[in-house]
Parts: sequence; C-alpha cells; structure tokens
Amino acid sequence: MEAFLLKQTLKNMRKLENSELERKSIEAFKESKKTPIILVLDDIRSLHNIGSVFRTADAFLIEKIYLCGITATPPNKEIHKTALGATETVTWEHSDNVLTVIENLKKDNIITLAIEQVESAIFLQDFKVENNKKYALVFGNEVYGVSQEAVALCDGSIEIPQLGTKHSLNISVSAGIVVWDLFQKINWPA
Repeated sequence: MEAFLLKQTLKNMRKLENSELERKSIEAFKESKKTPIILVLDDIRSLHNIGSVFRTADAFLIEKIYLCGITATPPNKEIHKTALGATETVTWEHSDNVLTVIENLKKDNIITLAIEQVESAIFLQDFKVENNKKYALVFGNEVYGVSQEAVALCDGSIEIPQLGTKHSLNISVSAGIVVWDLFQKINWPA
C-alpha cells in the first residue's frame, strides 16, 4: 500500500517554475530579518567554494560573511559562477587576519565556533542553539582546515560526524550542512 501511495504522490508532483518561487528582490533581502549566523572563511583558495558559500548564505538569510586572509573577494567572475548574484545580497567584509575577526566577534558577545575535528568538539547533531544568541562559524582552508590558533581562540568547536573512509568534506558542503542544521534549530526548535 505504501508503494502505491508513493507512486500516486509522484504522479501528482509538478516542478515549480522560477516565477512561482516568490524570490525576494535584492532590496527585500537587505530589509529582511537575518538569521543570527555569521560565516568566517579563512584562507579559502577555491573561488567556486567562496561562491557556493555566498549562495548558501543567501538561501538562509545569513547576516554576514567575513572573507579572511587569502580568501578572494567579489567582484570576481569565478566567484560569480557559483554565487549567482548572492554577492549582491549578502553583506561581506574582508579582513587580513582571522584572529582579529574572531576577537572582535567575541567582544560583541557572538559565540564563535570552529567547524573542525578537534578534541572536545561537539558533534553537530548534539549541538544546541541558545535563544537570542548570535553564532559565528569559522571555516578553514581546504587543505589545512581551521588553524590551531583560530581553534584555540574560538568558544568551541562543532564536528560533522563522518562514517566513511574519508575524514573531510569540501568547505562549501560543510558550510551548507552546518548552516542548514543551525538554521532549522533556530527557526523550528524541537
């Protein structure tokens, strides 16, 4: 019976047209209440990864992105290929030094979390968001991850559990996973 219902549901599904998706204008996006999450990208080499993170930030109304160190900044045609205009909506700022950014965020009472595999990390599924708190998620370089200095400066660390033979994910994939998880915990607490 379940297979039959699934077949019936699939028959009645129609892909929505872009015009039906009620997308925000750039102005409406900028005026929208933002999700209390800030993304910090440190020494990200891939322009496509940067663009993908912008697109994720746009999708979930992320407050701001800090582009640190060698991380490239818009305007850039390679970033644009994956950002698809999200560099026009999401607020961003460049800083030469990720440690300075983390220190300043902490001074503003923003909870800073390295997304990294470290001792005492909290697995993502176990992380609990606190009401009325703002979070800064620090993502590191594709090869070296978040630097030890940045990890030590953060308030804590979140680890994405991985069960296969590989022990790392692409930074844009990691950002998407963690942002979605925190977004849904903030907006639809259990």
